[in-house]
Amino acid sequence: MGLSKLNGLYREVILDHANHPHNKHDIPEATSKMTVHNPTCGDTINVAVDVEDGRIKDIGYSGSGCTISQASASMMTEAVKGKTTDEALAMAKTFSDMAIGKQHSQADLEQLGDAQILTSIMEFPARIKCATISWWALQRALLKTDDEEEEQ
Repeated sequence: MGLSKLNGLYREVILDHANHPHNKHDIPEATSKMTVHNPTCGDTINVAVDVEDGRIKDIGYSGSGCTISQASASMMTEAVKGKTTDEALAMAKTFSDMAIGKQHSQADLEQLGDAQILTSIMEFPARIKCATISWWALQRALLKTDDEEEEQ
């Protein structure tokens, strides 16, 4: 497949997640919730996680922002649902590492599911926070840090 066709496919997957989000709902019985707001661009992501026996039983998100932030949140929830909290934290670390240019194995990337295509966004520094905001919210929710944080 040529590079232009591959880039077109990536755009289609991103737009599909943004226009038809997966797991965009609140979870009233969530064991942990986190809101992260990026004042630079206005993205806000609220993540709610229901963990049972160390495994993510359910995860949902709400919020507003650009296509990248919304698609990334959708992809993130799909990737981590059913995983252990340790697996989800490792996936969030992989995604965050990719955002700052660290390399990971193909197996690590495959764990990210559709979200691995967002690594191509990383060549646009202004969009890195858009892609990573939901992953930061997930990390903070699972680590039970403060209920709301602002990113600079």
